[in-house]
Amino acid sequence: MPDTHRATGPVGLPTVTADDAVLRDALVAGNIPTLLLVLRTLTGDPRWFSPPYRPSRTIAMNDNDTGGLPEEIQAEIRDTVLDLLRGLRDGTGTLTPPPLDDELITMLSESLGEQVPPEYAESMAADAGFVPSDVFDGPPLGADLSVVIIGAGISGICAGTALRRLGVDVTILERNDDVGGTWLDNDYPGAGVDTPSHLYAFSFAPWASWTRYYAKQPEILDYLRRVADQEGLRSVIRFGTEVLGATWDAAASVWRVRVLSGGVESELVSDVLVSSVGQLNRPVVPALPGLDTFPGPAFHTAEWDHSVDLAGKRVGVVGTGASAMQVVPTIAEQAGSVVIFQRSPQWVAPNGNYLREVDPRTRLLFEQVPYYRPWYRLRLMWMFQDKLHPTLQRDPAWSHQDRSINATNDKHREFFTRYLREQLGDREDLVAKSLPDYPPYGKRMLLDCDWFSTLRRDDVSLVTSGVAAIDGSTVVTDDGGRHDVDVLVFATGFSARTMLHPLDIRGRSGASLRERWGDDDAWAHLGIEVPDFPNLFLMYGPNTNLGHGGSTMFHAECQVHYIVELLRAMVAADVAAVEVREQVCDDYVARVDAAHENMIWTHPGMSTWYRNANGRVVTNSPWKLLDYWTMTRRPSLDEHLVTPVRHPSKGVA
Repeated sequence: MPDTHRATGPVGLPTVTADDAVLRDALVAGNIPTLLLVLRTLTGDPRWFSPPYRPSRTIAMNDNDTGGLPEEIQAEIRDTVLDLLRGLRDGTGTLTPPPLDDELITMLSESLGEQVPPEYAESMAADAGFVPSDVFDGPPLGADLSVVIIGAGISGICAGTALRRLGVDVTILERNDDVGGTWLDNDYPGAGVDTPSHLYAFSFAPWASWTRYYAKQPEILDYLRRVADQEGLRSVIRFGTEVLGATWDAAASVWRVRVLSGGVESELVSDVLVSSVGQLNRPVVPALPGLDTFPGPAFHTAEWDHSVDLAGKRVGVVGTGASAMQVVPTIAEQAGSVVIFQRSPQWVAPNGNYLREVDPRTRLLFEQVPYYRPWYRLRLMWMFQDKLHPTLQRDPAWSHQDRSINATNDKHREFFTRYLREQLGDREDLVAKSLPDYPPYGKRMLLDCDWFSTLRRDDVSLVTSGVAAIDGSTVVTDDGGRHDVDVLVFATGFSARTMLHPLDIRGRSGASLRERWGDDDAWAHLGIEVPDFPNLFLMYGPNTNLGHGGSTMFHAECQVHYIVELLRAMVAADVAAVEVREQVCDDYVARVDAAHENMIWTHPGMSTWYRNANGRVVTNSPWKLLDYWTMTRRPSLDEHLVTPVRHPSKGVA
């Protein structure tokens, strides 16, 4: 990864190298509210957010590229930025430090046209790299400590980077032959992210050269590989190594981890065990009667068979969730026909950037203009993370609980309904099949990637009766319908609630996590710690899925921050092991459950993978990201049972 994309000290600022003509051309493609933030930062002049330069409000997920300003004002802004960049390039200008605290919030609010709460200043400054990170840029732990991390996906890369930078002896165990986790597994046609690319990156490894505003799988995987290489993680990763289980050895205060590699079982020993296997790593294929009689290719989207040529084939797709919504528009042009088997319709949101490539001129701004990338990212943070959260709270006085949960949610329902009808036009048959009858955001909100236009194709059909069985090459539905297909694709999700399956993790008492949790009722303090399991830390654990929006990277960094700060406290107190107290964990889980009772995901109007058989939400976080960021700042040994004498590290066998 080029040095111009990395943080150097408290602020990572790129170097301006392009000539005037290139810069002038690039600025034409710039986002005006972001350029105003650059101007305000580099000049310190508050007039850039006063009339006539004050931008209009940024609405919904629109970048508001022009700021609603007339062209002559936009041109003046670009010309002024060009003068500043010329000075920086030629050595006559001086970089100013970034704004912090109230000034940061004031500037961001002015760029968005709405008030960002002041309490976001600290977390946003940290994410933007305006201040150094205690975890990723902090001093070494200064202890002979060994850590085993299970998984080399997003969470494993995040944890491995922090611990390696702090001088910890790290071993990462990865069952695949490369890094990437879900982005290595899920390489189906059209696979991509539904979080903006410039938000979907680690704060410690910012990336300015995204080619799409919503990156596709190959580019995301390439980014994760690049970070792993940059941080030297491959030297500590054992690829092709499956973790079978782990047992806490109380006498030695270590984890004994059983692994399988090359057909040979062995044991590793470490002081600390971090699970980074996540929630979405075990594909689910429904046990349909007669599935074994299907003569053609049949596979899950996460196990896509790229040897299968879909040209001219009749393709059946089971499911209409996020994967199906990306797959179907991508393969429809190639396949002879596509039939979609829908269990329930999904709410779909328009997004002008979803299918949009980043103009090469705009990429140059991200790569060379000081402060452009972090300010653009902070705008996204507000628009796509906590801004929506208040609208997902259930209003008990709202009189239309069958269709929405509060007045704002009802306006969202009207907006999404209007968009659906506009896209489907005179196809009232498709409107009836596609319009959900539950509140928006009750299930994962999906972004329109030409889904509605694909449904209108003559060679695409939507079946709303459930799949009952497979009879040879025929899909039989609950209503008796029979649909002949040549290829069967299961876009049927993952075993998200059966967390850490099939790992056999046994704690201090000898009981396993599965015995504590059952099959679908996982819980943990902050989604990270479980009583009876000393020195075990979970990433992307129970109640850490971001149902209301936001970046997985941000949440992963919160969890790593908590883990590192707790390890620091252990080292400072000469503690061998920490185990969260039962009461601390119980109190936290009770707060999680109580918060969910007031949120949309406990609404009875829909089924969702967020809830277990008893209706408890086990996957999603009920918190604002700021709340979780605050909760994970300063762990306390007082909330833990401790083994007070640290033994010398046993190392990794």
